[in-house]
Amino acid sequence: MSKRDYYDVLGVAKGASADEIKKGFRKKAKELHPDRNKDNPDAESQFKEANEAYEVLKDAEKKAAYDRFGHAAFENGMGGGGRPGAGFGSGDFSSAFSDVFDDLFGDFMGGQRGGGGRRAARGSDLRYNLRVSLDDAFAGMQKTINVPTAVSCSACDGTGAEGGVEPVTCPTCSGMGKVRAQQGFFTVERTCPTCSGLGQIIKNPCKVCQGAGRVEKDRALSVNIPAGVETGTRIRLAGEGEAGMRGGPPGDLYIFVEVAQHELFERDGVNLYCRVPVSMANAALGGSIEVPTIDGGRGRVQIPAGSQSGRQMRLRGKGMPALRGGGVGDMFIELAVETPVNLTSRQKELLREFEDLSEDNNPEGKTFFSSVKSFWDGMKG
Repeated sequence: MSKRDYYDVLGVAKGASADEIKKGFRKKAKELHPDRNKDNPDAESQFKEANEAYEVLKDAEKKAAYDRFGHAAFENGMGGGGRPGAGFGSGDFSSAFSDVFDDLFGDFMGGQRGGGGRRAARGSDLRYNLRVSLDDAFAGMQKTINVPTAVSCSACDGTGAEGGVEPVTCPTCSGMGKVRAQQGFFTVERTCPTCSGLGQIIKNPCKVCQGAGRVEKDRALSVNIPAGVETGTRIRLAGEGEAGMRGGPPGDLYIFVEVAQHELFERDGVNLYCRVPVSMANAALGGSIEVPTIDGGRGRVQIPAGSQSGRQMRLRGKGMPALRGGGVGDMFIELAVETPVNLTSRQKELLREFEDLSEDNNPEGKTFFSSVKSFWDGMKG
């Protein structure tokens, strides 16, 4: 099968400049790279064809020989200029591909190209757990917290170099922060062992921070806790995290809120629940009671006559505020009817009289209880 014209393979015109040839190969390599065309069985062979064409046309001598003799210039061991042993076609295309490696995948490697140096690493984000009371969660608050973190070294202005002298480009990686190694088909990049991936080295490290550009310090920060926060609410303080290495930008501080349990109220979203004891007489006769509210005031609730334990009543608008607007929740009051204890003789007498009157008012109930009493008396006998 005859070979295609190398210029056609790269999609460039004959007589194209070196830059045009490189751009043509870059475009083809991006389109045909096997890792990006796993569903195309012909991608690898087409990629090798484009690589072969570029390997010839990027070399001035080989290109001149190809322009003069075509593919015959590389047959029978003849290379550029008719020199033996300089032939092409071994299928080893890693060398040509490495020429455009940065152009194709630079963005995945941090967007840095030769000699430019890497941007200083961003500092880590920090987490701070803050516990607040339900009363503070209702009203909101301004709170000062102390956060141990790494801050920029003032002695070297965060550069890590003695006297604030700017770092120099790493000679091992030329500022890339990575070094390359050929492994068959692939070009593998690894973190530079000399500069640890920073792309720069410091000849005279700062004595205060030992070249890190930052030191450990406790910081006092004022935090605004909005009304309505609940357990799990996250507050972000941009730029208040750990300082970056050697002048890098700081991370963020995330405050995770935990609302402590209240001795009286239970919370469910924006609603509050409160269990209130009432006397047996009050529950039977009806009336009103005062209950405390989360805002520090008191609310009055009407108790219907004959109320039983577990009955709920609602005070509208006496719950928690919604965190992001949307009004205020309600407060639900659950009655707990109390049985009297430590009765006096007179109280016992009145209760017996009340029981007798209750049986007279309810003959069916009286007959039922009499039957139960007879049953138990028979069991005892």
